[in-house]
Amino acid sequence: MTDIASRVAAVSVHLPETVLSTEDLEARLAARNPDVEILHGAITKLSGVRYRHIAEPGCTTVELGIAAARKLLTEHNRSIDEIDLLIFCSVSLTLLEPATAHAVAAGLGASCHVFDVRNACNSFVTAMQVADSFIRTGTYRRVLVVAGEWTTPVMKWSFASQEDYLAACAGYTVSDAGAAMLLEASDEPGVLGAAFGADSSTWESAVVPVVQTNGTKTHQLGDFQVDGLRFARAFAEADLSIIPKTVAELGLSMSDFKVVCMHQPVDAVLTSLRDKFELREDQLVRVVSDHGNSAATCLPLQLAIAVEQGRVQRGDLVAMIGLASGFSYGVVVLKW
Repeated sequence: MTDIASRVAAVSVHLPETVLSTEDLEARLAARNPDVEILHGAITKLSGVRYRHIAEPGCTTVELGIAAARKLLTEHNRSIDEIDLLIFCSVSLTLLEPATAHAVAAGLGASCHVFDVRNACNSFVTAMQVADSFIRTGTYRRVLVVAGEWTTPVMKWSFASQEDYLAACAGYTVSDAGAAMLLEASDEPGVLGAAFGADSSTWESAVVPVVQTNGTKTHQLGDFQVDGLRFARAFAEADLSIIPKTVAELGLSMSDFKVVCMHQPVDAVLTSLRDKFELREDQLVRVVSDHGNSAATCLPLQLAIAVEQGRVQRGDLVAMIGLASGFSYGVVVLKW
């Protein structure tokens, strides 16, 4: 009996047409908060983010995911009826109950099994690993992985103090986007390997808490809270050896990859990882400057851009390196 493998058949992204520059963002913040000093240019200097996408009014994580999935199905002449499983994976939420995947499936007209996967900014690559496992065991033949990131609502527009503004700055790097990927059974492996690790001791360094409204039983999402120094220390001290180890176990080196997609919360993280893994600049797909931090859609965005630009052709090797608050990290290795 021939072993079943999986491959990535297609990837697509949806980027909202509305774009907000950091310059315009800071001007709006200054106009709304005349008593707070808005440090013009500081967001770009610290993060590298010059632009971010803003979802259209009424467009949430569900609609962003649906738009990306429809684009994939249309551009690659696929039918939703071919899909055996739909996995929805994102940081942002539209629903707590039921699984957001149901709303996405209904919007696409799907009748297959569905569920959600959530692992912060590693949600997409974690879902890829899950899809690959299901396909390899013969449980499903075609899995559609969908993400919709509607994160810009976390941006805070009014401040009580300078400290309040500085605490909110991490939220100004985020961007809205949708992404979809089709994985399917194949005689030849396309997903060559995957491995993940975690150090949960620093989970409190970057959180969006669920809080109870004072005097009521109502719950809502709290502000995006980042302890920048603690998070930076966790990143600097993290043992990421599982990534080159996984690559080496496949008989490869980091220089073998045509493209290495890496999560990009800020530009400095990408540069640091480039140096850590001794990568060439031409192996990278820098997106954070023009597209912001698009959370779980960041990695498929890079892959889609590389494919569209012709930088990745069928047969090329691609590494997708995930980093996420928590702190989790890992790699998915592909033969495109």
